[in-house]
Amino acid sequence: MIPPADMTLRAYDLHAPSGPATAAVFASPHSGCLYPDALLERSVLLPHELRSSEDAFVDTLFGSAPSCGAALLAARLPRAWIDLNRGPDDLDPALIEGLRRGPHNPRVASGLGVVPRVVSGGRAIYRGKIPEAEAEARIRDVWQPYHAALERLLDERVARFGRAVLIDCHSMPHEALDGMAPDRRPDVVLGDRYGAAAEAGIVAAVEDAFAAAGFAVSRNTPFAGAYTAQHYGRPARGRHVIQVEIDRALYMDEARVAPHAGFAGVKARLDRVVARICDQVRGADRALAAE
Repeated sequence: MIPPADMTLRAYDLHAPSGPATAAVFASPHSGCLYPDALLERSVLLPHELRSSEDAFVDTLFGSAPSCGAALLAARLPRAWIDLNRGPDDLDPALIEGLRRGPHNPRVASGLGVVPRVVSGGRAIYRGKIPEAEAEARIRDVWQPYHAALERLLDERVARFGRAVLIDCHSMPHEALDGMAPDRRPDVVLGDRYGAAAEAGIVAAVEDAFAAAGFAVSRNTPFAGAYTAQHYGRPARGRHVIQVEIDRALYMDEARVAPHAGFAGVKARLDRVVARICDQVRGADRALAAE
């Protein structure tokens, strides 16, 4: 089974800038929370267990981007259905019927391919495999429209401003920081694929924006950036991508997948971060235009 047509036709929500435009784009590929009946009926997990791999509320946390002059692209369907931060050929033969094993891919091997086999904690979503045609339908109806929209947004900004700056927004389970000394655990991890996905000055400006709002920031550990940063990050072509991971414990009860008392405060701080990033990008846009 695949999702009803009314869901597949709207793979994402796109919020256009309402403030002075910049070359910045914000995207939230994992905050989708419309769970298809086909997933809920087939999964061996309870709904709140399926949500453990969702970047819940991230689209809300960065929701001020349009008023600051940046587009905001947000997925509607969940990561447990299709992972928009994976390549379309990251297919898992352990989940999809009839697939032959290809070259080793650690993400696919762990069950986190473009059609996920597991959620957080390695918990299997299904009992058995799914048809290849179903996996292809999810890619066609959800992955392809989302990435077509993202590509168009970046192309438009490169054409207008000479560059595009994509802030790819995610959240990380607090347990992802286990093993780090308590005084060295970051609130936010910026991933630029060790400098390959964005110019150093842009990454430094984004880091400064988070630090100015009181967030402890690290780079590339434990998350350096996945498909979106790798595929779209082309600094030499004016395309810069920074993956942002925020510790979920800062703003939500992870077990209940619900905002906690600290949510409003974190949202207010992130509003300042978004405004500062957009101001910095806008200032650089003017400087480029004057050259």
